[in-house]
Amino acid sequence: MLARHEDSAALELKVEVPGYPRAAVERLADDIQRSGGTFIELWRLPKAERDALRARTLSGGTSYLGDERAGAAKALLQHLEALKERQSRVLPPAPEPVAPPASPPQRRGRRFAVKLELEFRTELDFVREHALNISNGGLFVRTAHRPPPDSIVTVDVRLPDGQRLQGEAVVAHVVDEPYSGGVGLTFLNDDPSFSRTLDDYLASLAGGTRT
Repeated sequence: MLARHEDSAALELKVEVPGYPRAAVERLADDIQRSGGTFIELWRLPKAERDALRARTLSGGTSYLGDERAGAAKALLQHLEALKERQSRVLPPAPEPVAPPASPPQRRGRRFAVKLELEFRTELDFVREHALNISNGGLFVRTAHRPPPDSIVTVDVRLPDGQRLQGEAVVAHVVDEPYSGGVGLTFLNDDPSFSRTLDDYLASLAGGTRT
C-alpha cells in the first residue's frame, strides 16, 4: 500500500517468508533512517495503535501486488523527488537525520488471565497447549516447545463460545524457565473477522464473563 500526501509519503510493505528475516529488516530500517524516513514494524504495535496508524498514514492509498513493485517504487521515488524540490525552494537545507536510539517494544493493552486451548505450528513442530493470558496484541503460552524470537508460527485458539482465532503470530519473547516458561506471541492477522472475534471476546472478559 502506497499513500502520497501533500508533505509526505507512507508505504506499507507486506512480505510472506518461511522465517523472519531479522537481518534484512534491520538493514531496511537503517536505510530508511539514513534517508530521513521513519521505519515502524507494525506487528510490534497493539492492534488499536496499528489500526490508527494505518488510518492516519495510508488512507486513500494505492495497493500494489508483488509483481507491481517496480511501479510502486517509481511512484514513490517521483513523489519524494517532487517533495524535495518543493522544499528546497522554500526551506534552508535540513540537517542530517539522526537515528533515534533503539528501544525494545513495550507491551500495551489490558491482559486477561485465561486458560484457552490452542494449537500452534512451526516448520518443525505441531503443539497443543494452553494460553495463560491474552490481550488485543497477542497471548502467552506455557510450553516446552519454544521457537526462537522473531520466528513465525500459525495459531488456532479455541474460545469458550466455540469460535476460533486462526492466523499467524510472531514469537515476541521467550521465557526460558523449566516449569513456568513459554513464549509470548504477537498476532499478525489483520483480517476484520479475526479482529472482531478477538475484540468481542476481550469485551466479554472485561465485563466479567467467565473464561
